[in-house]
Amino acid sequence: MSTAIYLQSPQAIRDRTQQLFELARADKLTHFRYRGDRLQPTADYVLRVMREHYPDLNVPFHSRWRHFGVGKVDRAAELQARLARLDPVAQARAKFDLVILSVLLDAGAGAVWRYREASSGQVFQRSEGLAVASFWMFCEGAFSGDRAAPLQATAAALQQITESDLAQAFQVTPDNPLIGLAGRVALLQQLGHTLAQKPEFFGTQTPRPGNLVDYLLAQAEDRQLPAPTVLMAVLQGLGDIWPGRITLEGVNLGDVWPHSALSSAEPGANLVPFHKLSQWLTYSLLEPLQDLGLEITQLDQLTGLAEYRNGGLCVDLGLLEPKHADVLRGPHLPSSEVIVEWRSLTLVLLDQIADAIRTELGLSVTELPLVKVLEGGTWAAGRKIAAELRPGGDPPISIQSDGTVF
Repeated sequence: MSTAIYLQSPQAIRDRTQQLFELARADKLTHFRYRGDRLQPTADYVLRVMREHYPDLNVPFHSRWRHFGVGKVDRAAELQARLARLDPVAQARAKFDLVILSVLLDAGAGAVWRYREASSGQVFQRSEGLAVASFWMFCEGAFSGDRAAPLQATAAALQQITESDLAQAFQVTPDNPLIGLAGRVALLQQLGHTLAQKPEFFGTQTPRPGNLVDYLLAQAEDRQLPAPTVLMAVLQGLGDIWPGRITLEGVNLGDVWPHSALSSAEPGANLVPFHKLSQWLTYSLLEPLQDLGLEITQLDQLTGLAEYRNGGLCVDLGLLEPKHADVLRGPHLPSSEVIVEWRSLTLVLLDQIADAIRTELGLSVTELPLVKVLEGGTWAAGRKIAAELRPGGDPPISIQSDGTVF
């Protein structure tokens, strides 16, 4: 296996983040100290939040589909009604189109931006606001380029998206700024170009994200599809959309960053992969595939998500302790070693928190996979503790985002 292909695997994420975690356990990292005595209290806090949200512990997957139900409005059901005349595979293609675009637009919005939904009159912010805004932009045909078939996203239409288009759909004004607006537009435009250049994943006649359904159906055996296969398709199919990232062996690695504490003796040995948005997207693609009758296997090979809610949970509950004041001052670029350490340690600790919760409940990995612990769960707990500690619920560590990482 080449180094580039290895760095696209969930195993590489766990291998490299574990290396940094071992250094933290020996107190040899520059920016963070690991407090093992805080693991059980953190797991207990997460479990309390899980029970608050899901008293029967029947937790759904952590995916974009949860956000489409915010405000007690079942938007997924409305989409399903609009798609009813299509056959099941065509419905799945439309759902892939929607969720791929929505996830790619899901990088941090900042604390100021709000979205008012016309149909419900409700106001949403952050990830939920981005979900609702992208949902309606999709339903209105903004990504289609064909008025007769609005519920799709095509390569040609995506290449034509402008900053003005996105600003209008997302209600962006000088008083309602959205972090990384230009970066999001560039990402959509690059997605359009990439779709046209990857016919094996996205089709030839009308390239669209939804044609990834057909590729994945062909990868299934006996109606079973491994989750890592879905992630690899996402990384190989969409990898070229990421701007200004490290390239190795001709491969754009995406959400992969160097750390000086790792060996640099061989090319790529000092790189730490996270693939946060790609794994979030992978989790979000699984439900439409399950609706087609596929069984998703090897689900727990995927990792947690190295983002500010999960990472904030670990800092706010004292599981990770900043070693110096600059960590909390920020803002830090995603490439900074502060952020690389923070994200790495968070991923390892998410596995440990999940194990502690399973032990407490007497459940197996199959019965309570990591994707449900994230939903129940660490992401919700990270948001809850942030709101308790800081006005506006900002994370404890500030990130200088360009709209393409977080």
